[in-house]
Amino acid sequence: MPDAPSRAARLGALLLLLRPTYIATEVVTAAATTGGYSFVSDSVSRLGEVGCTAAYCSPRHAVMNGSFMVYGVLLAGGALLLAGRLGPWVTGLLVVSGVSSVATGLAPLDQGATLHTLAAAPLFVAQPAALVLLGARLRGTEPRLATGLLAAGVVTAAAAVGFVVAGEGRAAGALERLALWPVLFAVAAAAWTSRARRRSDRAAMSAAGG
Repeated sequence: MPDAPSRAARLGALLLLLRPTYIATEVVTAAATTGGYSFVSDSVSRLGEVGCTAAYCSPRHAVMNGSFMVYGVLLAGGALLLAGRLGPWVTGLLVVSGVSSVATGLAPLDQGATLHTLAAAPLFVAQPAALVLLGARLRGTEPRLATGLLAAGVVTAAAAVGFVVAGEGRAAGALERLALWPVLFAVAAAAWTSRARRRSDRAAMSAAGG
């Protein structure tokens, strides 16, 4: 029984380390679009649009919407399994973010813009807040990681505001990705250092016992 928490934490770290591969699903989906798609000017949500017109179509919309759901589950599950390291507030915010991602996949943009916006909005608020709080939590023990998390939180929050203000502007896609992609790597970095820290702690305990 004593090993159960460490196994859970290892699994949680693995789930979060897998999340940067989400970017590949955007690339794969965008490659199949017809009518032109821009990572700079077009929102991520356009990749999940179900309907097709002569002007634009995303034939792999199921890949995009499915990835919203799968990677949302990875985020929520990984956060819950690493709750001891993350703390209750950060864990709660990341779970909300994961649920928001799942809901986004279930509500494609062209099937109801209002519902889609309501589903996606918590993600853009909760993720930057989680990074800032986690950075503050780790300042005393892991200052370099904490600085990176705080910086990522500020950047993603500013980008999220810019995305909302830009609306359908020419930089909307770039701003949205700046609000989302850094979170993938920041949370994965926190998961990776948690694994390294546990290995170091176990090695120290073994050396002391030996």
